[in-house]
Formats: sequence, structure tokens, C-alpha cells
Amino acid sequence: MLIPFLLRRRYDLPVTAALVILGTLLLSTSLAAQWVKYPTAGVPRKADGSVNMAGRTPRLADGKPDFSGIWTTAEPNRPTGGLSGPSNQAAAGPAPIVDDKPGDPRAITASRQMSNIGVDLPGGLPYQPWLVPIVKERTANNAIADPHIRCLPDNFLRAYGLPHMLQFVHTPSLLVVLNEMNAGYRRVFSDARPLPDDPTPSWQGYSSAKWSGDTLVVDTIGLRDDTWIDWNGSVLTEAAKVREQMRRPDFGHLEIQVTVDDPKAYTKPWTVTLKQRIVLDTELIDEICLENEKFLQYIK
Repeated sequence: MLIPFLLRRRYDLPVTAALVILGTLLLSTSLAAQWVKYPTAGVPRKADGSVNMAGRTPRLADGKPDFSGIWTTAEPNRPTGGLSGPSNQAAAGPAPIVDDKPGDPRAITASRQMSNIGVDLPGGLPYQPWLVPIVKERTANNAIADPHIRCLPDNFLRAYGLPHMLQFVHTPSLLVVLNEMNAGYRRVFSDARPLPDDPTPSWQGYSSAKWSGDTLVVDTIGLRDDTWIDWNGSVLTEAAKVREQMRRPDFGHLEIQVTVDDPKAYTKPWTVTLKQRIVLDTELIDEICLENEKFLQYIK
């Protein structure tokens, strides 16, 4: 029997695919040594002392928006009943109203799009015929073959909706995204460098960005085949071209409009918007999936 491990955050994950499996992780360091309550500097405040989420957008030295900060979903999952997962997904429609406060580092949850990234698209994701039965099977078996629960890296698109914090470290020429899950990272070069002609496929691909006003436009290619982007088992392939349009309209929010053009997996391009909100007075904590991992021995 797998024994759930008590993490410092409540995770809203599928019973079979994450709450138990990821609950087997071990944290080897005392939380007291992790600066989890260290005050964040430069936070705008209202007259009553509360965080002004609508405060002025921070700026880089070159005047462009600074995306630096620790982030989590601004659209936490509200499944139809019980825990979320492939067989119990969030309903389509308007996102639930969330208190306009910073994310609570003790209660980081998954996003509405975690199980089905196309939950709000009319008719759902436009799968190619070959992918339809695969997604149905993965949904029916609660994502038992998911790379995430086998401790493999999470693709950046999926990471926006998983219940793990992301830290953006932003300079005028480089945006680094640190994922506390498996100590992952992604690099976005914001010097408009040309993308490689023949990239070696990788988990995060190759990302080059340029500014359009206050929007950072990020183009990514070179992803691995069968890169999962939700619990249903929807994927990106080596043919995928992903464009993110990142905005920080104020202090407390990020808006990331994502367009996926992957003719191998989908019949047409599709677009979703993934919203993030800031998390304050905390730092990332190691969550190394392979430490004391016991899931694979139970499914052989």
C-alpha cells in the first residue's frame, strides 16, 4: 500500500494518478531552513495593508514588464465532485470567481485546465483521428502511463496548470522559468534569436522571444513526440509550433495566451489563455519525484 506523504501544500490531484503517487515524495530538508515565510520585497499595499494585486506592473531596466516572481494558477480547479482527474474534470464555462489575493503557498492547487487543457474550447481540442482513441484510453485508465507520474519532466505548457509553483527570473535578454517539481527549468531567450533549423527534440523545446509593446511573444519548436499537456493525455509532437503571448497587466497577475499549431496531432491550430497569480512571502521547495518513488513497482 502506498502511504501518502504530508506536503506543506494541499494538492488537488487525481486519486490514482497523483494524490497517492506524488504523495510518496520525501522532503529531505527541514522546512524551517527553506525561507518559506521570508517577506517578499517591493510589494504594493493598499491603505489597509493588504496586497494591491492591481498595483503597478514592475519594469525591467529597459522599461519592459518584469515577469519575475513566483506564480501559480489564477484559475484553481473546481471539479464537479471529489478530486479532479481524467474521469472527474472541471466543467466548461466561465472560470469561478477567485478572491483577488496572492496565491496561498500552503494550498497550491491545479488549474481548471489541468485535466483537459481544451475545457473551454467549443467541441474540445481538434484531435487528429489517430489521437482520439488514445486520449479516450488515457482518460479511462486515469492516465496510468502519464510521464508526470513516472517522474519525467513536465512540459512548460502543462506546468502552468499543475499544483507546483513556478518562479520566473527575468532579465532583458533571458527569461528563466524554474519549476519546483523535479527542479526543472526552461530558458526563453528574449533577444529574437532565430530558432534552429533542425532542433534535437527536447522536453522544453527551443524558445525565442521578442516584444510587441508590453507583450512578450514567445515561439517554441523542437519538442519531443508524445509530450503530454494534460491528464487526458493530449499531446504535442515534434511538428508542434507553440506561440505564447505573455502579459503582466499589473503587479499580481500574468496572462499567457497560448496558440498551438501541431498538424500531426490536431486538425487546426487552437488557442487557450492560461492565467497566473503571484505567490508572496515564500520560496520554492525541492519536490524530487524519484526520491522514494514506489509507484512503478505496483503497476508492473
